[in-house]
Amino acid sequence: MSAIRTQGLRKTFGPVVGLQGLDLEVRPQTVFGFLGPNGAGKTTTLRLLAGLSRPTAGQAWIGGAPVGPESPAREMVGYLPEEPRFYPWMTASEFLAKYVGGLFKMEARQARRRAAELLELVGLQDVARRRIGGFSRGMRQRLGMAQALLNDPPVLLLDEPVSALDPGGRRDMLELIGGFKEQRTVFMSTHILEDVERICDTIGVLNHGELVTLEEREALLSRYAVPGIEAEFSADGASVAAWAEAARREPGVLAVEVDGHLARLRLDGGPQTGARVQALVLGSGMPVERFQIARPTLEDVFLRLVEST
Repeated sequence: MSAIRTQGLRKTFGPVVGLQGLDLEVRPQTVFGFLGPNGAGKTTTLRLLAGLSRPTAGQAWIGGAPVGPESPAREMVGYLPEEPRFYPWMTASEFLAKYVGGLFKMEARQARRRAAELLELVGLQDVARRRIGGFSRGMRQRLGMAQALLNDPPVLLLDEPVSALDPGGRRDMLELIGGFKEQRTVFMSTHILEDVERICDTIGVLNHGELVTLEEREALLSRYAVPGIEAEFSADGASVAAWAEAARREPGVLAVEVDGHLARLRLDGGPQTGARVQALVLGSGMPVERFQIARPTLEDVFLRLVEST
């Protein structure tokens, strides 16, 4: 059984189409990365899956249960919005143990114990008794993660979960999210491609409310990423630029960028193109400091997919 499944999921806002007939399945105990430019429909999808909005058409299921505002599927979901909201006069401990714990009808002692565990997990144990009104945006995002985990849900819906964190906080939170899949399924919306490439098993790309592709990470990179070569010369910039201009006319070379002594070439992936470019580098007459086949990145794939739709 899929942890998350949608069929023909559609949402319109008057004449504006936010989501167009979304069909997808997410396997249990995986981290699913949901990518797309601003306005693509990522947050709309998450709100529908969380049961906070009703679809115009289609259906979604969480753990086999139909999703909706009154559905029992909501009890299986922990949801972190991009900008979580809190009562500013409450402390972090009060918010989790009394307010959120009360919503889930948890016994008071159990709620306090769970709140303490989660505040330590997200790195807020030292500010547990501080009023939330004084929290930074990054601290509120951490508290939002704790709130999403309070009832130990099998499915986590995370909307830009590390966007407000500093580099160290991002690293820690991504490690935490990556470890969740041992116990639960994570559906993570983000525009930070590096984060998706680091921890996600499967990736879906959304553009203009429509799913462009849905594949496992490595298969996606292998299928769509454009191969490249970096060549660094021990020569003056003018000589490198002249060589790059000649390389740009070589069959199979899609683009060439020059940065001082370094030339980056994007290739068409043809079986002979790499060999021809390598021969061109070695025959340049300039000393070669470095020659490297550039690993394709998720950013290359994302831009290629989005620009083509």
